Amino acid sequence: MSTPPQGGSLALPVTDPELEERLRSRLDEVEKALYAHVQSRFPFVTEAASHLLDAGGKRFRPMLVLLAAEAGDHPGVDDVVTAACVVEITHVGSLYHDDVMDEADLRRGSESANARWDNLVAILTGDFLFAKSSELTAMLGADAVRIQAETFTRLVEGQILETVEPGPGEDRLAHYLEVVAGKTGSLIATSARYGARFGGASPEVEEALAAYGEIVGSAFQLSDDIIDIASDSVESGKTPGTDLREGVPTLPVLMAQASNAPDDARLRELLSGPLTDDTRHAEALGLLRVHPAMDQARAYVIERAAEAKALLGVLPDGPVRAALEAFADVVATRSS
Repeated sequence: MSTPPQGGSLALPVTDPELEERLRSRLDEVEKALYAHVQSRFPFVTEAASHLLDAGGKRFRPMLVLLAAEAGDHPGVDDVVTAACVVEITHVGSLYHDDVMDEADLRRGSESANARWDNLVAILTGDFLFAKSSELTAMLGADAVRIQAETFTRLVEGQILETVEPGPGEDRLAHYLEVVAGKTGSLIATSARYGARFGGASPEVEEALAAYGEIVGSAFQLSDDIIDIASDSVESGKTPGTDLREGVPTLPVLMAQASNAPDDARLRELLSGPLTDDTRHAEALGLLRVHPAMDQARAYVIERAAEAKALLGVLPDGPVRAALEAFADVVATRSS
């Protein structure tokens, strides 16, 4: 059995020492439970299912469950840990499928499951993890099963939409935002909802935190889009323009393509074709970095982050609200 990693920085900005200590302790419980829940009767299945857990990750979704639970009367109950495991196992299961769809060789700096074994093993391991998350959800009651089913529907819809081109006359940007909301926003919304619900928060707080999670989760992905274009590889540790090279539509690219300015003709021409050639890729990246679409994209993310923060008015002033507000601020500033 693999050893769960412990310690390290929290995925959300928490400055209150007591809250940080409490969350860190609870996150260690979640980490141990995750490994226990992906065990199989068969060692190979356990190895495959633990593979991406071993690769690490920020554990952002379970962290949000734990933090949202702090808005309730009983954040320390076992159901909160179970709910945190549900969302993380669902997320990790989706990564196995993502890697097959993307033909990825690496995930979190480690060999992807499809590269280590093959696509069949990766797909079935993802299915195994989805089954495990369903088993856990059943322990939380019928309402949790319904919420999980609705979330999973949206997640898969987002993955499917990502593989198809928008129809004739369909808004490409609106299509992309639906993809992001489904693939990323839906499960983060459920993370916040589960935490509030099982931590004993009021229905009003639960709804507000779910809406917050959807918005800030989608905005975080959109800020990644901006960083992919604007970042320096030394600062970010990533190769700039990776999505651009792979032909993945992103927020600033779609906004630039929607521009009809005469000066944009060359950029639109470059974006209309493959950018695997280094010279064409460098030219497109340079033109995008100075295009007004970058500021438009930043403004959009900042607006969404402010919208998410406004929803937190239902919470009293204190460390929980401060941490959630700080995360929305991080989303806004990392794209500016």
